[in-house]
Amino acid sequence: MTVTSSVKMVLGSIAFAIFWVLAVFPSVPFLPVGRTAGSLLGAMLMVLFRVITPDQAYAAIDLPIIGLLFGTMVVSVYLERADMFKYLGKLLSWKSNGAKDLICRICLISAISSALFTNDTSCVVLTEFVLKIARQHNLPPHPFLLALASSANIGSAATPIGNPQNLVIAVRSKISFGDFVTGILPAMLVGVLVNALLLLCMYWRLLSVQKDEENATGEVVAEEDMNSHRFSPATMSHFSSLNSQEWNSRLESMNVQSSPIVNGSTAHLETLRNRVNSADQNEIQRVPSGSIDSARNSNASKEATTDGYSHKNVEPVASKMIASTESLKDAFSVQPSEEKQNLSTRWKRRFWKFSVYFVTIGMLISLLMGLNMSWTAITAALALMVLDFKDARPCLEKVSYSLLIFFCGMFITVEGLNRTGIPSTLWDLMERYSKINHVSGIAIVAVVILVLSNLASNVPTVLLLGGRVAASAAAISASDEKKAWLILAWVSTVAGNLSLLGSAANLIVCEQAYRAPHHGYTLSFWKHLKFGLPSTLIVTAIGLTLVR
Repeated sequence: MTVTSSVKMVLGSIAFAIFWVLAVFPSVPFLPVGRTAGSLLGAMLMVLFRVITPDQAYAAIDLPIIGLLFGTMVVSVYLERADMFKYLGKLLSWKSNGAKDLICRICLISAISSALFTNDTSCVVLTEFVLKIARQHNLPPHPFLLALASSANIGSAATPIGNPQNLVIAVRSKISFGDFVTGILPAMLVGVLVNALLLLCMYWRLLSVQKDEENATGEVVAEEDMNSHRFSPATMSHFSSLNSQEWNSRLESMNVQSSPIVNGSTAHLETLRNRVNSADQNEIQRVPSGSIDSARNSNASKEATTDGYSHKNVEPVASKMIASTESLKDAFSVQPSEEKQNLSTRWKRRFWKFSVYFVTIGMLISLLMGLNMSWTAITAALALMVLDFKDARPCLEKVSYSLLIFFCGMFITVEGLNRTGIPSTLWDLMERYSKINHVSGIAIVAVVILVLSNLASNVPTVLLLGGRVAASAAAISASDEKKAWLILAWVSTVAGNLSLLGSAANLIVCEQAYRAPHHGYTLSFWKHLKFGLPSTLIVTAIGLTLVR
């Protein structure tokens, strides 16, 4: 049974509306199933309503984009295991010169890491570090959280692997990795600078508050925060130092009132003290309890006797000390082999980390050389799995398969909406006013992208408008077609800074900050909008003049 065009238009609009509501508001009371299920529901309705056929639905899924997403996510997982983000976190407070310096560092590090490792990954990893550093300095967290989220969005615009919509644009436009970077990088660098200046101007008074402990704690925060991000803070070292002090005090008590007769056992005491001080906690725990008892017996014997010590009383003490020292020798004889094993493990770890960085750099170089982006990312991911020489399941479990499924459903849903003819009709009405070779045309296209990106999300906007904007520009010249794609990438990405709901990176920062243990903070919609609106408009306008 065929469906008439008017019925198809209505049913397709209903299916897309359901997808849009669940994508933008994933926890609506009447159907709180989330974005991924909402995407699949929209795709299923497009097929059930006969807006598209099952074969057309399968063909709508863009496998190169799915492959590129999967490859970059796997590489990001291994980079996190190789402590790449630990080093980025250290840079946040290394020789920090105050709150204003911290704002600038966050903007720069967030932008660079987002361009190389995607904005979502950077926000997931860095949010808790930024929040803790702000708390250490007794500063309000929201300027720093805004700096992280907004700079992550701006920085991700510079590369095809910086965010999902850029992946779509790079694959569909056939623009090489190098051309993409050179076309948007100047706009990104200036945009990050302008964004940092806006933050400083808007929050200058808050950032000017100086605290006494700021300089004292600046160096310590990064290391502790990096350890607490994925693991519980280690407390074993405190017990180790405490135990060694306790042993020292007990050994000192054995020496306090010693007479010339028992001076022969002083060498044993000194040896015992030195070994205890240099021993690891685990090795100290293996020391027989007899050594403590012998220390107590020795001390008791010294207090109970007078200057007229007899060899009869001293001999048992000295023999017990010798026996305890020999037992310590046996206990510590394992230490050299364990040290060698630890040294070998450390070198293997360093070699593996170097391999991860080497493969990642090789992937970036291959992308710059113009190799196929999807297969380059997948090859790098497989190379890291092989070099790890372990079961890859734990790392593969960290891949966001729900995001991949969301993309599959979204491809089908958007393709169904395109087949209703509604986007083509709307574009025909405004095409003559949207010529890329005129300033007014660029402004109109930018406004449309800006609004749609915040209403329908940036990736669906790119899927709906990308081909039409590029086709219109291609009628002018090939260079204008490339510029049209890059304008779409720039505006749809920076548009995410306008509101809290405009970008997944914003929501990640908000959620991570809210759930942070002992440092939880709620970044409200209005606090974000107060900065996001002027920043988005100014950065977008300046960047449009620099996109080539």
